[in-house]
Amino acid sequence: MTDRPTAPQGGAAKDGQWTGAFRFIFAAAVINAVSFGIMIPVLPNLIKQFTGGDTAAASEWNVVFGAVWGVMQLFCGPVLGMMSDRFGRRPILLISLAGLAIDFLFMALAPSLAWLFVGRVINGLTAASFSTANAYVADVTPPDKRAKAFGWMGSAFSFGFLVGPALGGFLGDIDLRLPFFVAAGLTTINWFYGFFVLPESLPPEKRVAKFDWKRANPVGSLVFLRAHADLLGLATVGFLFQLAHTVLPAIFVLYTGYRYGWTPGFMGLTMMATGLAGVIVQTLLVGPVVAKIGERGALLLGAAAGATGFAIYGFAPSGWIYFLGVPVFALMNFLQPGLQGLMTRRVEPSGQGQLQGANQSLQGIASVIGPIVFGLTFAWSIRHEGIMHQPGLAIYLAAGLLVGAFLLALRVGRAPRAVAEAA
Repeated sequence: MTDRPTAPQGGAAKDGQWTGAFRFIFAAAVINAVSFGIMIPVLPNLIKQFTGGDTAAASEWNVVFGAVWGVMQLFCGPVLGMMSDRFGRRPILLISLAGLAIDFLFMALAPSLAWLFVGRVINGLTAASFSTANAYVADVTPPDKRAKAFGWMGSAFSFGFLVGPALGGFLGDIDLRLPFFVAAGLTTINWFYGFFVLPESLPPEKRVAKFDWKRANPVGSLVFLRAHADLLGLATVGFLFQLAHTVLPAIFVLYTGYRYGWTPGFMGLTMMATGLAGVIVQTLLVGPVVAKIGERGALLLGAAAGATGFAIYGFAPSGWIYFLGVPVFALMNFLQPGLQGLMTRRVEPSGQGQLQGANQSLQGIASVIGPIVFGLTFAWSIRHEGIMHQPGLAIYLAAGLLVGAFLLALRVGRAPRAVAEAA
């Protein structure tokens, strides 16, 4: 596959150049996030349908699907990350989008849980769209603008939660399979956009000389993280965040349906409200706030707000109290831009893909552990209501993980020495 014209590199590009290149990848990320968001409020209900309406059994199958997807990411994330450093970002994005479109079609047509399982395996093998997009952003964005740019990339994901779940809930009320057909169509459109429009961000002279299998694996990723000052500590903060973040994909639909009696349509509107709050933070607040308190301050603010928001979600005995946690939880969106800004400063241009691949490998581990811990905890809590009435127990665990991330970030979240001296 031949490369399209390359986008300008962030370190030497003028503002107009890097923002132009950034718009390309942001548009691709938005379409991808919307297609992903569409299926969120309906997939657990499709699983529940296959289990005969048993909520606890559906939660356990969610554990299986989440764990399998995470195992695939654990081993394939580093490979795809290194491939993007060797062959460029654009081909890897196209592979990832093709795998996602196939997964959506499997979900749309699946006659059994086994078919859903195969689709999840295919998606796990190829899922690298957001990590490769982050490497793309590091390619085209100057270091001092990366936190703001990563905030906007986070808003693409939030925009997916703003539009996607509401659309998915609406379509799911018409037909439970319809959202998956729409998501497959949007992802296919995104693939064509990437093929015909998206420029390559990493020119040949900036790429690694050869593909190294010794580094394209989970162990190699950990070695890579340890080889850079303070990178492993920051990666651990990111891992705790990713692990905590799996609680909502794992149990949100089943939790809110069980505790508050919400329908798929109302769940979609709830996700829309959460996404709107996230978009406001990421597009309007991240830039000026990071400029004022720094990337470390943004990291700490995001961890503290996330822990508080999760605590409110877990406690809420009614839907309106749950909604009180939405604006607090939205401030967690400061965490990822601050973290990515700090991490990308510590890595050379030819290693940005490997960095994001390593992060994706850790996300894969979180995706294996998270659904097991949170899904089984939720299933246990609703099966033993008479012993301990705590349906929000799994969400309390997520809050505790972010408290741990906050405490670790206090120690490892300082800017690199070279950056501090340059300032």
